Amino acid sequence: MADNEFATCLEDWEDLEKEYVQLEEGHKNYTKLLEQMTAAQKKCVADIAHHRYRIRRIMETLKKVGRDLTEEEVQQREELLQKIKDRKDNFREMEESLPHKNGIYLSIILGQVNVSLLDKGDKFKYKQEYEKFKLTVSNIIMLISLFTYFIQSYRWVDALLNFLLVWYYCTLTIRESILIVNGSRIKGWWLTHHFVSTVCAGISLIWPEGETYQKFRTTYILFTFYLTFVYALQYYYQSGCLYRLRCLGQGHTMDITVEGFMSWMWKGLAFLLPFLFFGYFFQLYNAYTLLMLALESNFREWQVVALAVIHFFLFAGNFLTSLKVIRQKLKDDGRLDFLSKKYKFRNHAHPKTL
Repeated sequence: MADNEFATCLEDWEDLEKEYVQLEEGHKNYTKLLEQMTAAQKKCVADIAHHRYRIRRIMETLKKVGRDLTEEEVQQREELLQKIKDRKDNFREMEESLPHKNGIYLSIILGQVNVSLLDKGDKFKYKQEYEKFKLTVSNIIMLISLFTYFIQSYRWVDALLNFLLVWYYCTLTIRESILIVNGSRIKGWWLTHHFVSTVCAGISLIWPEGETYQKFRTTYILFTFYLTFVYALQYYYQSGCLYRLRCLGQGHTMDITVEGFMSWMWKGLAFLLPFLFFGYFFQLYNAYTLLMLALESNFREWQVVALAVIHFFLFAGNFLTSLKVIRQKLKDDGRLDFLSKKYKFRNHAHPKTL
């Protein structure tokens, strides 16, 4: 019995040896193809850089000769500028399937580790994981802030909430930087917003417990709860918008939901805008409250003044960015021109009497 089992083991090993030879051959082919792919990637990156350099030289020359051209040459110049614009768009499409260098922030944290995802499916999966992470942690923060509001003031519970906020925003900045490397078009303000929010939560974490802290505590917890509630609300609204746009072929696959207003969030916006702007003015109220507390305490705690400045900065950035996007969207849709013409028509029809 034992001899038969041993003979079976020997036969299995011989079969495995044959398969191993095939495995080695397949791995050699894979290594060779990988080297060829890496070389091809480097060549494409270098060629794109070369083309961009040549285009910059052409653009510099076009600026110099722009004044002394005939009518026909002016038309040719405009056609050339349009071709250059189209070529730059083509470069961006090519670069989506090529590795990118890490930005300064990622280079400091991760070094030169390659975080480029070359497969579109992997990119989309990473984006979905980012969205899932954001929604899950927002819901956890919302529940903790609600729990903290109804219980007696315990500094360690408040510290836990603030520590979670620091970790959350810090993680978002890293994940969003990786998304940018992989082609996500995140507006600069929303990335800056998360950096500043990390600092804000960090200062709140080290703010010593005292009379000033206790006076602002309830307002801060309510603000945190409302903020995460709006995040969850935005997620469901914006994810629906992105899904419709992708189905219509009008949205980029790496577009993400953000803590604010973006141009692609236009349909059904009347539902979301009041929540957004109430949150912005809540930040302004926080800044005013903190400033009054700082004056009452004769600026004993630097954390109060710092938080007042940060909350005002976040309000101003959120408010102005949203207004800018709304104005741009109205302009793109031609609504601003329509309103402007309508206003001028009314002025002409009903001139003011002196």
